[in-house]
Amino acid sequence: MRRSARPSVLPSALTAGVLDEVLGRATPAVFLDYDGVLAEIVADPAAAVLAPGRRAVVARLAARCCVAVVSGRDLRDVRDLVGLDGLVYAGSHGFDLDLHGAPAPDLGAEAYLPALDDAERTLTRVLGPVPGAWVERKRFAVAVHLRQVAAVDRGRVEGVVDAVAARNPKLRRTTGKQVRELRPDLDWDKGRAVLWLLAALGLDRDDVVALYLGDDETDEDAFRALAERGRGVGILVGAHSGRTAAPYGLRDPDDVQAFLTALADRLDPV
Repeated sequence: MRRSARPSVLPSALTAGVLDEVLGRATPAVFLDYDGVLAEIVADPAAAVLAPGRRAVVARLAARCCVAVVSGRDLRDVRDLVGLDGLVYAGSHGFDLDLHGAPAPDLGAEAYLPALDDAERTLTRVLGPVPGAWVERKRFAVAVHLRQVAAVDRGRVEGVVDAVAARNPKLRRTTGKQVRELRPDLDWDKGRAVLWLLAALGLDRDDVVALYLGDDETDEDAFRALAERGRGVGILVGAHSGRTAAPYGLRDPDDVQAFLTALADRLDPV
């Protein structure tokens, strides 16, 4: 059953009893966004490093259950930042998957690479003179970061992104925190990626509860997918400007670390 969207003020996932309510006797499968969840959001995305304590608790948890990192970042980028073997990695919002050598779904996204190449060239040329505008190419996406763009220039930057999207019908425009992104216009997102991963990893079972921790608009697809699945829970990290399908929240990556530690303690008390 699909749960209705919820307001941005959510009960904390750290509240006593939440893990008992969510897990019961089930085994968790944990899906984590990177920026804003495992690492603080910073002006320079390259500086969003994973603190040693958080890396340690992710490694500890991954030894006890499935842990996947599902990020809008390029696959190689997020894999290098996390720096842990034994995890499942999904980059470019689930378009690029690392399943330890197992075959990934054939989405046909390679056919969209010429359109992404064209969009990247145009955005780089047109936005080059705009101070702070940064065009980032990923394998299956082109992102335009606004975090360092002056407020007076943001409307202009967004207009350019809209124009490039309009002339490239194979691409669709999505939004996130201080970023506008062009992706293949395919019926695929973080939610569909998570459901596919559960099936591919043999975890689409009644005794498995999927937990998805995310902080951005693109994570709402995963929250909704798990709510509709009926055996999964979304946890929204940080503030939210609108409504969310996540029933629980956490304040920041420090809360995430505390939650993952509590989950690991439950699975293997120390």
